[in-house]
Amino acid sequence: MFMKMKPITFFVSVFVVVTVLLPALLVLPYSSKSSFLLETKPKEIKRAAIPSLASTLAVPVYRTAEKKVEKVALEEYVKGVVASEMPADFKLEALKAQALTARTYIARLLDSAQGGNLPGGAAVTDSILHQVYKSDDELKKLWGDEYPEKMKKITKAVAETKGKILTYDGKPIFASFFSTSNGYTENSEDYWGTKYPYLKSVKSPWDQNTPKFVQKQEISLLDVERRLGVVIQKDGEVGTVTKKTAGNRIARMTIDGKSFKGKEIREKLGLRSADFTLTKKKQEVIAVTKGFGHGVGMSQYGANGMAKAGKNYKQIVKYYYKGVAISEYKPDPGRSTAKR
Repeated sequence: MFMKMKPITFFVSVFVVVTVLLPALLVLPYSSKSSFLLETKPKEIKRAAIPSLASTLAVPVYRTAEKKVEKVALEEYVKGVVASEMPADFKLEALKAQALTARTYIARLLDSAQGGNLPGGAAVTDSILHQVYKSDDELKKLWGDEYPEKMKKITKAVAETKGKILTYDGKPIFASFFSTSNGYTENSEDYWGTKYPYLKSVKSPWDQNTPKFVQKQEISLLDVERRLGVVIQKDGEVGTVTKKTAGNRIARMTIDGKSFKGKEIREKLGLRSADFTLTKKKQEVIAVTKGFGHGVGMSQYGANGMAKAGKNYKQIVKYYYKGVAISEYKPDPGRSTAKR
C-alpha cells in the first residue's frame, strides 16, 4: 500500500534523483572507451624550453651566391657557421667548442676590421675564404626531415656558449680550425709564416680511425709536371723530403732538383694535407695523405674524439689553443657594425 506524498515532497525527491543520475548518464557512453581519463589525474605537459639566441649585434655577411650583404644577428650567424662547418652528429661538447671558435673568429674580424675590402661593407663572406655560413632556409633544404633534430642540437651548443669567446692577453684569438690532423697539429709559423703564441703543435691521437685520416688521390703525371714545373721520369717514389715541421708534415721537398715548401706542393696539387707521399706509376702520380686541412689550431675530428673520451668543451679548446681564456665578448664600441 502506497503512502500519499505531499506535492512539495514529491518534487524535491524527483529533483534529487535527476541531479544524481543525469551526470552519470551523460558520461556513461564514453566511459567504456576512456575510463582511464576518469580515473587518472591528467598529467601536466611540460614543453622543453627553446634556448634564446637573441643578439643585439649584427654581422654583415657577404652572400657569395646572391652577391649581396645580409645582416645576421651574431648568435644566429654562429649557429649557421657551426651547422655548416661541423657535422651535426658530432658530440655536443665538440659542437660547443666549434661554437666558441666561430664566435671568436668573427669577433676578431669585427673588432679589428680585418674582413678586407668586401662589397657593401661586409665583415665576412659565407665561404671558405672565412667561415662557411648557411641560413636556416638553406639548412632546411640541405637536411630535409633531419633539420629539426640537427638544429635542436646545434642551437643547444650555441646557446650554452652564448656570448663567450677565446682570448689571449684580453683580445680575441685567431681561432683557426681544420678537419683532421695527421696525429699532430701544426705551429702557425710553420704553415703561414706568422707566429701566434697560442697556435702551437700538439699531439692529436683522436683523429686516427676517422674517415679522413688517410686518403689516396690519383693525379695525372702531366698535371703534376705542369703544375710543379718539373719532369718525373722514373716510376716509384717522387721527390726527397729535406725537412719536416714540428707537426710531422713536409716543410721542404726536392723534386727534379727543384726545392719546394710542403705547403706549396699541397696547394699546387690540391692535396688534402702537407703530410703526403707521391708515387709515380706509369702516367699517374698517386698521392697518399694523412689528415685533412692546414693543421693549425683545433682539429674537428680530434675535438669530437676528445668529447667521446669525456672531455668538455672548455678542456677541448684549451688543449688546442695554448694559454687562452674563455671570456665574455664585449664588442669594441669604436668598431660598431652600424658604421660599416
